[in-house]
Amino acid sequence: MHQPVGFSHDSDNIVCKLNKSLYGLKQAPREWFLKLSKTLNLFGFYSTKSDTSLFIKHGSNYVMFILCYIDDIIITGNDSVEINAMIQNLNKIFTLKDLGELSYFLGIEVQRSKTGQLHLSQTKYIKDLLSKLGMSEASPMPTPMISSLQLLSIGSERFEDPKLFRSVVETLQYVTITRPDLSFAVQKVSQFMHSPLLAHWKAVKRILRYLQGTKDHGLLHKCRDYRLYGFSDSDWAADLEDRRSVSGYCIYLGTNLVNWSCRKQPTISRSSTEAEFRSLALCEAEVTWVKNLLDELRFLWQLFQ
Repeated sequence: MHQPVGFSHDSDNIVCKLNKSLYGLKQAPREWFLKLSKTLNLFGFYSTKSDTSLFIKHGSNYVMFILCYIDDIIITGNDSVEINAMIQNLNKIFTLKDLGELSYFLGIEVQRSKTGQLHLSQTKYIKDLLSKLGMSEASPMPTPMISSLQLLSIGSERFEDPKLFRSVVETLQYVTITRPDLSFAVQKVSQFMHSPLLAHWKAVKRILRYLQGTKDHGLLHKCRDYRLYGFSDSDWAADLEDRRSVSGYCIYLGTNLVNWSCRKQPTISRSSTEAEFRSLALCEAEVTWVKNLLDELRFLWQLFQ
């Protein structure tokens, strides 16, 4: 341990009494990331500007990527010898547990086919959620939400357990990492987390029943086409209470869906054209971010407007 900045004492031979563990404090992840970053920099890695948690090292005939989320790390590259050497070097400094080929990361299941295709899903995460809520045997629904449903902040009784509502919706937000088909429905129910009604809880339960029948659905990534596409749309004045529009976009790298979003616009659009332009601008900003990330990865791509 070191003395805090600004603290001074005549004697250097003093002992600090630890009243609280550093693990779990807000400063702990930052200190850990700084230490990990300095260590990776010593091994020739540099952090990307597009994503500070992604580190890259380009050698004479190999490339290596390290993706970090606190103390969960993914290491990949095109040279298995260099990857194993890097793992051994990190193990000399940190205590590592090598889990082998990527199969599970932060609740995301990764399945690799013989042809190199990757299937990303959250089957176990969804099963645990349904089991926790006692809906493991619930009847599945064909869609996550009725297309004509209008959720309002008035019109029904208040839900008796707002804490449960917020907990379930926050979990559903994490499920959208591999389930873009839930994005619209989840963003709708997320607007009422401060004061949920029974109607909102019924909408959440329909999403859960939809998940009951689609637990194994996810994203399939194929290495065939490397062209970059972006699609955007908007629903003008969709919200009946504040008349704000809803923007949505999808970004594809070939046939692979790599980025998507569905959210309310921060301001009111005075026309459908203005709403469309706002959605297009949001999509273009994300396409630019993906483009910059691919440039830092030295990835060969073609931008199609």
